[in-house]
Amino acid sequence: MKLIDVLKKRTSIRKYSDREVSEELLNELLEAAGRTQTMGNLQLYSVVVTRDAAMKEKLSPAHFNQPMVKAAPVVLTICADFNRTTEWCRNRSADPGYDNMLSFINAASDALLYTQTFCCLAEESGLGVCYLGTTVYMPGMIIDALRLPRLVMPVATITVGWPDEHPAQSDRLPLASFVHQETYSNYTPQRIDEFYTPKENLPENKHFVEINNKETLAQIFTDIRYTRKDNEALSEVFIETLKKQGFHL
Repeated sequence: MKLIDVLKKRTSIRKYSDREVSEELLNELLEAAGRTQTMGNLQLYSVVVTRDAAMKEKLSPAHFNQPMVKAAPVVLTICADFNRTTEWCRNRSADPGYDNMLSFINAASDALLYTQTFCCLAEESGLGVCYLGTTVYMPGMIIDALRLPRLVMPVATITVGWPDEHPAQSDRLPLASFVHQETYSNYTPQRIDEFYTPKENLPENKHFVEINNKETLAQIFTDIRYTRKDNEALSEVFIETLKKQGFHL
């Protein structure tokens, strides 16, 4: 099956079979993903592979104890990593200046590009994956569990295994809602209606609004899922963790 067909049918897999993900297959995918785009050919990322049950137990609280962290055969933590490049420079009579915000952004971009490439390759191979956005919420717990050194920051976590479920696809906005030709076209109330009303009218989304006693789907996001209070508090945690990891902001 072509990759484009795989992507059109993809879903997040949270339940996995007992079938092993062989080291040979995993390493093949991890190596192939290394061909993804990278700043300056530096590959500013590292991947920590977790298979051990005790280590999954340590990681689980950082991801709000989502069951797939302990149930998946493999958990991958992808890190923005300027430690390796910095040590290379120091060992080659070069003076690195990579302990700053721009360097973190470059490394995080590299790491996320790598993450997406790996996910595409894994799904094309028949594996199921789930991207855990919780990685950036409590990074300190992950840093401690995985013993991440200075200038290494976790930015993504992927659970990996052979699927044991066939969940329905979640909805997506239409192409016209996010593609802009030549210049950015801002969103009028009419365009917002055009793009979001179909999403709001889906039975599952209408039910979600009803059971949470809200008036609109947008309020689910602003008042429950991603609140201002939580965003500001978690932002402070993330910034402080970046500083502890050696990035000067």
